[in-house]
Amino acid sequence: MSYRIVALLAVCASLLLSQTSPESQSELAALRDAVKASQSAGDNAWMLMSSALVLMMTGPGLALFYSGLVRKKNVLGTMMQSFVMMAVITLVWFVCGYSLAFGEGSRFLGGFQFAFLQGVGAQPNSDYAGTIPHQTFMIYQLMFAIITPALIAGAFAERVRFGAMILFCTLWTFIVYFPAAHMVWGKGGLMNAFQNGPIPVLDFAGGTVVHITSGFSALVCAIYMGKRNGYPSEPMKPHSLVLSFIGACLLWVGWFGFNAGSALASSALATSAFVTTHLASAAGAVAWMLAERIRTGKASALGAISGSVAGLATVTQGAGFVAPYAGVIIGFIAGFVCFYMVTVAKNKLGYDDSLDAFGVHGVGGLMGCILTGVFATRAVNDGLKDAAGQAMPLGLVDGNSQQILNQLAGAGIGIALAVVGTLLCLKLTGLITPIRMEGREETEGMDLTLHGEEGYNFEA
Repeated sequence: MSYRIVALLAVCASLLLSQTSPESQSELAALRDAVKASQSAGDNAWMLMSSALVLMMTGPGLALFYSGLVRKKNVLGTMMQSFVMMAVITLVWFVCGYSLAFGEGSRFLGGFQFAFLQGVGAQPNSDYAGTIPHQTFMIYQLMFAIITPALIAGAFAERVRFGAMILFCTLWTFIVYFPAAHMVWGKGGLMNAFQNGPIPVLDFAGGTVVHITSGFSALVCAIYMGKRNGYPSEPMKPHSLVLSFIGACLLWVGWFGFNAGSALASSALATSAFVTTHLASAAGAVAWMLAERIRTGKASALGAISGSVAGLATVTQGAGFVAPYAGVIIGFIAGFVCFYMVTVAKNKLGYDDSLDAFGVHGVGGLMGCILTGVFATRAVNDGLKDAAGQAMPLGLVDGNSQQILNQLAGAGIGIALAVVGTLLCLKLTGLITPIRMEGREETEGMDLTLHGEEGYNFEA
C-alpha cells in the first residue's frame, strides 16, 4: 500500500510543479508556511509541557523525595530548600543567568546581551532551537538551573541554615552552573560538540552540567560541613518513606521532560530519548533491588526508588545518543554501582552525605558520561555532520574510541569546576553568615528553629 501513496504524492508534486502561475506559487508558499507553523506549534507545545515536567521534578518531586528521607523535625525545612530555589534562581535567571549561560562570550562564559531577557521573544534562536520561540527555550533551560543546586541540598540536609543555603546556592549558580552550562551547551562553548568546541563532549540532557557538578559539589559540602550531630551512632531513619515514594514517582515522570525534552522538538529523537530513559530507570530499580536481595535478603522500597533515580541520573547524558539496549545496560550498571557507593563506600570513607546526592548523582553522572562515549551512535542521533554533510561516528560502538577520552576530559573539567567552585562558594558564604546550625538548633530541628512552624501538628 505504501508504494501507491508514494506514487500518488509524486503525481501531485508533478502537477503542482507544472503550475507556474503567480497564483499557484503563492498557494505553494502559503502551504509551506502552514506546514512550518504546524511544526512550530507542535514543537512548542511539547517544549512547554517538558518545561512544566522539569519544574515538577523540583517541586513537588525532589521536595517530597528529600523531605521523606529526613527526620520529621526537618520535613518543612527540607521542602523549603527545594521550593526557594524555584523562586530565587528564577529571578537570577531573568536578570543575567540565562545570558551568562547561553549568550555569546568566551569559551567559558556567555555575555550580557540577553540580560533582563532582552531580545528573548517569540522568534526562534537558530543557534539553539530553530522551531520554537526563543522564550520557550529560555524557560525550558531555567528549569535545569533550578533543580541543579536543589540537588546539592541533599548532602547537607538537617544541618544548614536557610539563609546560608540560599546565599551558597546563588553563588554556586554563578561560579559553577552558568560556566558549565555555557561550556557544554552555549554558543562557542569549550565542550560544545555541536558547535565545534575544542573538547567535543556529548551531553544530551545534563549528565555533566547537572549531575556531575551537583554530585561532586554535594560531596565537598558534606565533608566541609561535617557530620550531623549523632551520626552515625544515633539512628537517623527516614520519617516517611511514603513521601519519598511519591516524590520518586514524580521524578520518574518528570524525567521524560528532562531527557526527552532535550531533543528540543516533538520528534523521533524525543521518542528515542523517552524510551531509553524509561528503560534505564526500570533497570536501575531492578538492579538495586537485586543487590539488596543478595546483601540483606530483602528488597526495600527505599532501595527500589533509589535505584530508579540512579538509573535516570546515569542515562541523562546519553539519553538522546544511545539505543534502547544501551539504556538497559546503563541502568543496570547504575543500580549496582550506586548501591555500592551508598551502602558500602560511604560508610567506609566516613562522610555524611545525608541523602546520598553524591552516591547517586555524582557517581551516576560520572558513569553516564563515560558510558555515553561507549554507546553513543549516529544511528540514534545524526546531528553531528562532517564537511561533506555525512553523519559522523559518535561513540565506541560507531568506531570512535576517541570519544571516550573526550567524555573523560569533560567529566574532569566538570569535577574540577565543581570542587574548586564549591569550596570558594562555601568560603564566601561563611564570611557573610554562619553556614551550619548550632547544636541546640540542630537538636530541635530545622522546622521550628529556622521557620517557626512544624510539618506535623498532631495536637490540632
